[in-house]
This record gives sequence, structure tokens and C-alpha cells, in this order.
Amino acid sequence: MTSPPTEVAALPPAESTPKQPPPEKPSETRRRTYVILSFWFIVLVLGLPIWWRTTTIYRADLPLDRMLQWANGKACRPTFPLQISIRADAVADQDAQNLIRLTQHALDDLNDFPGHHLRLKLDQNWNKDSTSSRQLDSDSTLTINLTPDDANSASLSPDSPILDMTYAPHAIPSPNSASSTLATFIANELQHTFSEEQSIISYLLSTSSMSSTARQQALTAETAEVLSKRTTRSLRYAPTYHLSFSLFTDGAIPNTWDIDAAISEYMKPMLDVLGPIHNFTIDTQVQLYATPGVQSQVLNKEHLASFVNAAEWPLSPSIGGAPTINFIIFVGNQTIGSNDAQVENSQSWMIPQWGSVYLLHMPSSEKHVPTQALKQPMLMFGGHLLTLLGTPQSGSLPLRLSALARIRTTDLLLRAASSLGSLARLSPSLPSISIPRSVADGVSSSLQHLEQACANLAGAEGLLHARIAEEEAERAFFEKSMVGQLYFPDEHKIAVYLPLLGPTGVPLVLGLINEFKNWIKRRKQRAQEAKEKKGH
Repeated sequence: MTSPPTEVAALPPAESTPKQPPPEKPSETRRRTYVILSFWFIVLVLGLPIWWRTTTIYRADLPLDRMLQWANGKACRPTFPLQISIRADAVADQDAQNLIRLTQHALDDLNDFPGHHLRLKLDQNWNKDSTSSRQLDSDSTLTINLTPDDANSASLSPDSPILDMTYAPHAIPSPNSASSTLATFIANELQHTFSEEQSIISYLLSTSSMSSTARQQALTAETAEVLSKRTTRSLRYAPTYHLSFSLFTDGAIPNTWDIDAAISEYMKPMLDVLGPIHNFTIDTQVQLYATPGVQSQVLNKEHLASFVNAAEWPLSPSIGGAPTINFIIFVGNQTIGSNDAQVENSQSWMIPQWGSVYLLHMPSSEKHVPTQALKQPMLMFGGHLLTLLGTPQSGSLPLRLSALARIRTTDLLLRAASSLGSLARLSPSLPSISIPRSVADGVSSSLQHLEQACANLAGAEGLLHARIAEEEAERAFFEKSMVGQLYFPDEHKIAVYLPLLGPTGVPLVLGLINEFKNWIKRRKQRAQEAKEKKGH
């Protein structure tokens, strides 16, 4: 028999101890610490200041308080000092002065729009013996000619700023009178003469940011609605407008017209009068076989809006940056339905903020449009032009145009103040956008011209300053370099810097953390060694 195999117990494997690196020399430790600190020194002392300097967004200082004051109506209260001259040849100077005093009191009581300061004065400088009795005082907005007659009456001259008034016998008040029916009559006529202008300016103030502080006339809902439609219909102010006169015909004739002579005779006088407020450039064209947008022979109100065939008719939008006002004469067999009470004329209609169309009927064999045939269209275009420019509808033409200048001055002043207020509120809310030096210069220039415009609201100088102020404010608000950064959010900045800072920043941060841990470890070891030596 064989003996069973002897089991030999397996010996446990000897434990292998990892080989420790040789202790680091103090000099090497200091060298590594200096290397890490030198990197951080370069980053903090050189890198960050250079990065901050080269990436900081330049923001010029803006007078935000003054800008907000203008926007809120606290820097300027629009007032219009209008001088009214009174000529009374048949009245003694002392009685005339007394009449003016009583009229001024009555006028101040009637005037519910404090922005209009109507000031009366006796015109003693004109020559009573001169044959040119209609010579006007250049400083006066309106001249009143008082002449004796059988009853009190008033008539406004259609072609000059003169109000002819007559008074009944014994209507001149005595020096001791406290009131006068003639003074009340004159005050009522003056109030009526300037009532439309007051309503328009009050409406502009009520729809602006100055509505809470500006002094304005109380408007009824009906009046406000009418003025709102008129404002929507008129063009925005521009120093220059381009007038485009077009002759469209649905056939081959007529193919010539005396447009130059018609413009010179019927339009040029009005354009010359408008010269202090607007400049005008003119072009003309003739288009044959022009098909209108509506083929119906009888046009109703719904057809008028689509009559102009903008897709095929060569109507230039703007030339030289100036807004274009189109005046179209269409020669064809179409007419406007006379039963439509909304149409202001049976041959023409106005398109808001665009221009006017006139339907001209001529014999089918007529090849030429003479000057006389263009008279009525040109006169109609002149009226439509005044409406498109926002001119008041009542009063004589000189008074309407002087009122237009004041209305445009107010509008420009309010728009400039609104733009400055928007910029003042935008700047603090978006600290990441740049504010170039040009913006600050534009704001400064706008504020200077606003102050000068506010001080000369009743004169032509006020319109000039208000126009410059509005242009500078708009240019500052829509600065290209500033507007481009409105749409640059912080997420874009993270996307730009993360690929750069990630690879460079992680080693620096981890190296600093490791070195800090090693420093703590070495400090604990030194403390332990010192403790052991102390125990021995």
C-alpha cells in the first residue's frame, strides 16, 4: 500500500512594500514654490491689468440728470410770447392805451392755455400818412387795424397777418372804465384766431413725456380724436422734402404737359412762403400705358386705397435722403362716386403720409396737357401739401404758416427731449454697452440747442435750434457702435473666454492648491518632529 500524499501548507506571500521616493531637498521645494508663485505673480500683476485695460468698454460720462429733466419737462416749460400790434388812427393815444389795458385783462381771463402769452401793444412807429398802410411790424405776429364804423366787426385778411376790426360809435372806453364791450370783443376774436394752434400744441404736450408737468389746455375727447387723426395723416418733420409730380395715362396720349410753367405759376409762390420752415426739391415724370390698381370706372372709398399701382408705377421712395411727397395726375375715364360723403373732392383724394392723386378728364384725342388744365390740380396739390405738413386749417395763410413754425418747433423739442430721456434710462440699465465720445458730444450739443430753442419758441431761431437738437439727439441715440452691443449677452463672453481660460487656468489653480497642501503637510511634519525632540 502506498501512503497518502502529505499536504504541505502554503506559506503566505511576503508583503511587498512600495519604494518611497527620496526625500525632497528644501532647495527643490523652494524652487517649485517660487515657480508657482512667479506664474501667479505674472497673472495678477501683469496679465489681469493688461486684460482689464484692453477689454474695458469705454463709457463717456453723460449728464443723466439734465437729460432726465428735459425728458420729464422740468428743464423747460414751453411758452410762446406772441406780440399783437394794434393800430387805432382815430383814437387818442391815451384812450388807445386804456383800451389795450382793458383788452389785455380780458384776454388773460379768457386764455386757458398759459403757454400762449399774447401781449398787446400800440403800434406808434408806422407812418399814418404813408400810402403803404398795410406795412407790418416785423416783430408782431398779428396786427389789428381798428377803424370806426356802425358796429363791432372783425375780418381776417386772407393774404396777410392783419385783423381788420371796426367798432361802433362811443365804443371806446373812458379812462375810468373798469371794463369795455369793445375790449371783450377784441379779446374774443384773438382767442378764436389762435384757438386751433393752442389745441394742437396742447395735444402735442399731452402725448409727450412732459404731459405731467407741462402747462396745457384741457381738450375734449372729440377734439383730441380729431387732432390725433390729423397728426397721423401728416408727415414727420424734415428740413427738406422731395416733391415728385407724375403724369400717368392709360394710353399713348397725352404724352407732354406744361408742368414747369404750372409749378412756377401755382406752386412756387406757396413753396417760397414755406421756405423758412422747409426746403423743397422737385422732379417730374410722364408714364404712358400706366394701368391703375383698380379697373372699375367708378371709384368708391374702398377703391381709393388701392388705386395707386405701386408694383408697376415708377414712384421713387426717397431721393437724397429726403422724404418724398408724390403728386399724381391720372388721365383716364375713371371717376369718383359722388354719393360718397367721405370723399373730399370728386376728382382728387389725399393719401396720408404719402401724397395726393388727381383724376384729370381730357378729350381722348388731346396729346398735350396745357398749363390752364393743370391749374386746378396744382391748387389742390397745394392744399394737400399744407395738410401733409401739419399746417393748421383755419386762419389766413401767413398766420397758418407762422403757427406751423411754432408747432414744428414744439414737436422737435419734445422729440429731442424724449430721445435724451430714453438714452439716459438706457445707459445705466445696460452697463455692458459702450458710450463713445461722439455720443457725449452729441448729447452736449443737443442740450445746448434745446436751451436756446426753449428761449426762442416763438421765433424762427427757435425752429433752427430745435431741429439741430433733434438731429443731435437722434444721432446720439442711434450710434452704430453703441447699438451693436445691445445684443451681446454675457453668455457670449463666457463662450469666448472659456476655451482660453480653461486650459491655462486649471493647471495654475491645481498647482497652487497642491503647493498649499504640501506646505500644510510640511508644517505638520516640522511640528511633529519638534514635539518628538522635546519629548526626548
